[in-house]
Amino acid sequence: QVLLVESGGGLVQAGGSLKLSCAASESTFSTYDMGWFRQAPGKEREFVAALRWSGGTTYYADSVKGRFTISRGNARNTVYLQMNSLKPEDTADYYCAADGPPYSGAYTRPIKYDYWGQGTQVTVSS
Repeated sequence: QVLLVESGGGLVQAGGSLKLSCAASESTFSTYDMGWFRQAPGKEREFVAALRWSGGTTYYADSVKGRFTISRGNARNTVYLQMNSLKPEDTADYYCAADGPPYSGAYTRPIKYDYWGQGTQVTVSS
């Protein structure tokens, strides 16, 4: 069982930045595909970004491309989501997710991921 804990959310003005962290309890976390999703009130959970453990390929939703960056920390058990040029429409609860072996594709789909964090709230004021 992999436990994921997000942190770094908060209130920020439009145009500002936040860096979300996702810490894992599992020592083999470095071999997990990772994803970030978000869910705004009254809306479905949507894909934000993903990082493939093999090769480090990254994937981004069109709405965040060029503004958000997903990366792994040097300690290998932490994944980050750097969010720049934030907009009010980025306001949501942000969740990290992990997919261990055997891996499935469809990085943008929640069903791929076996483990989820509890979420961290991001609010962007206009």
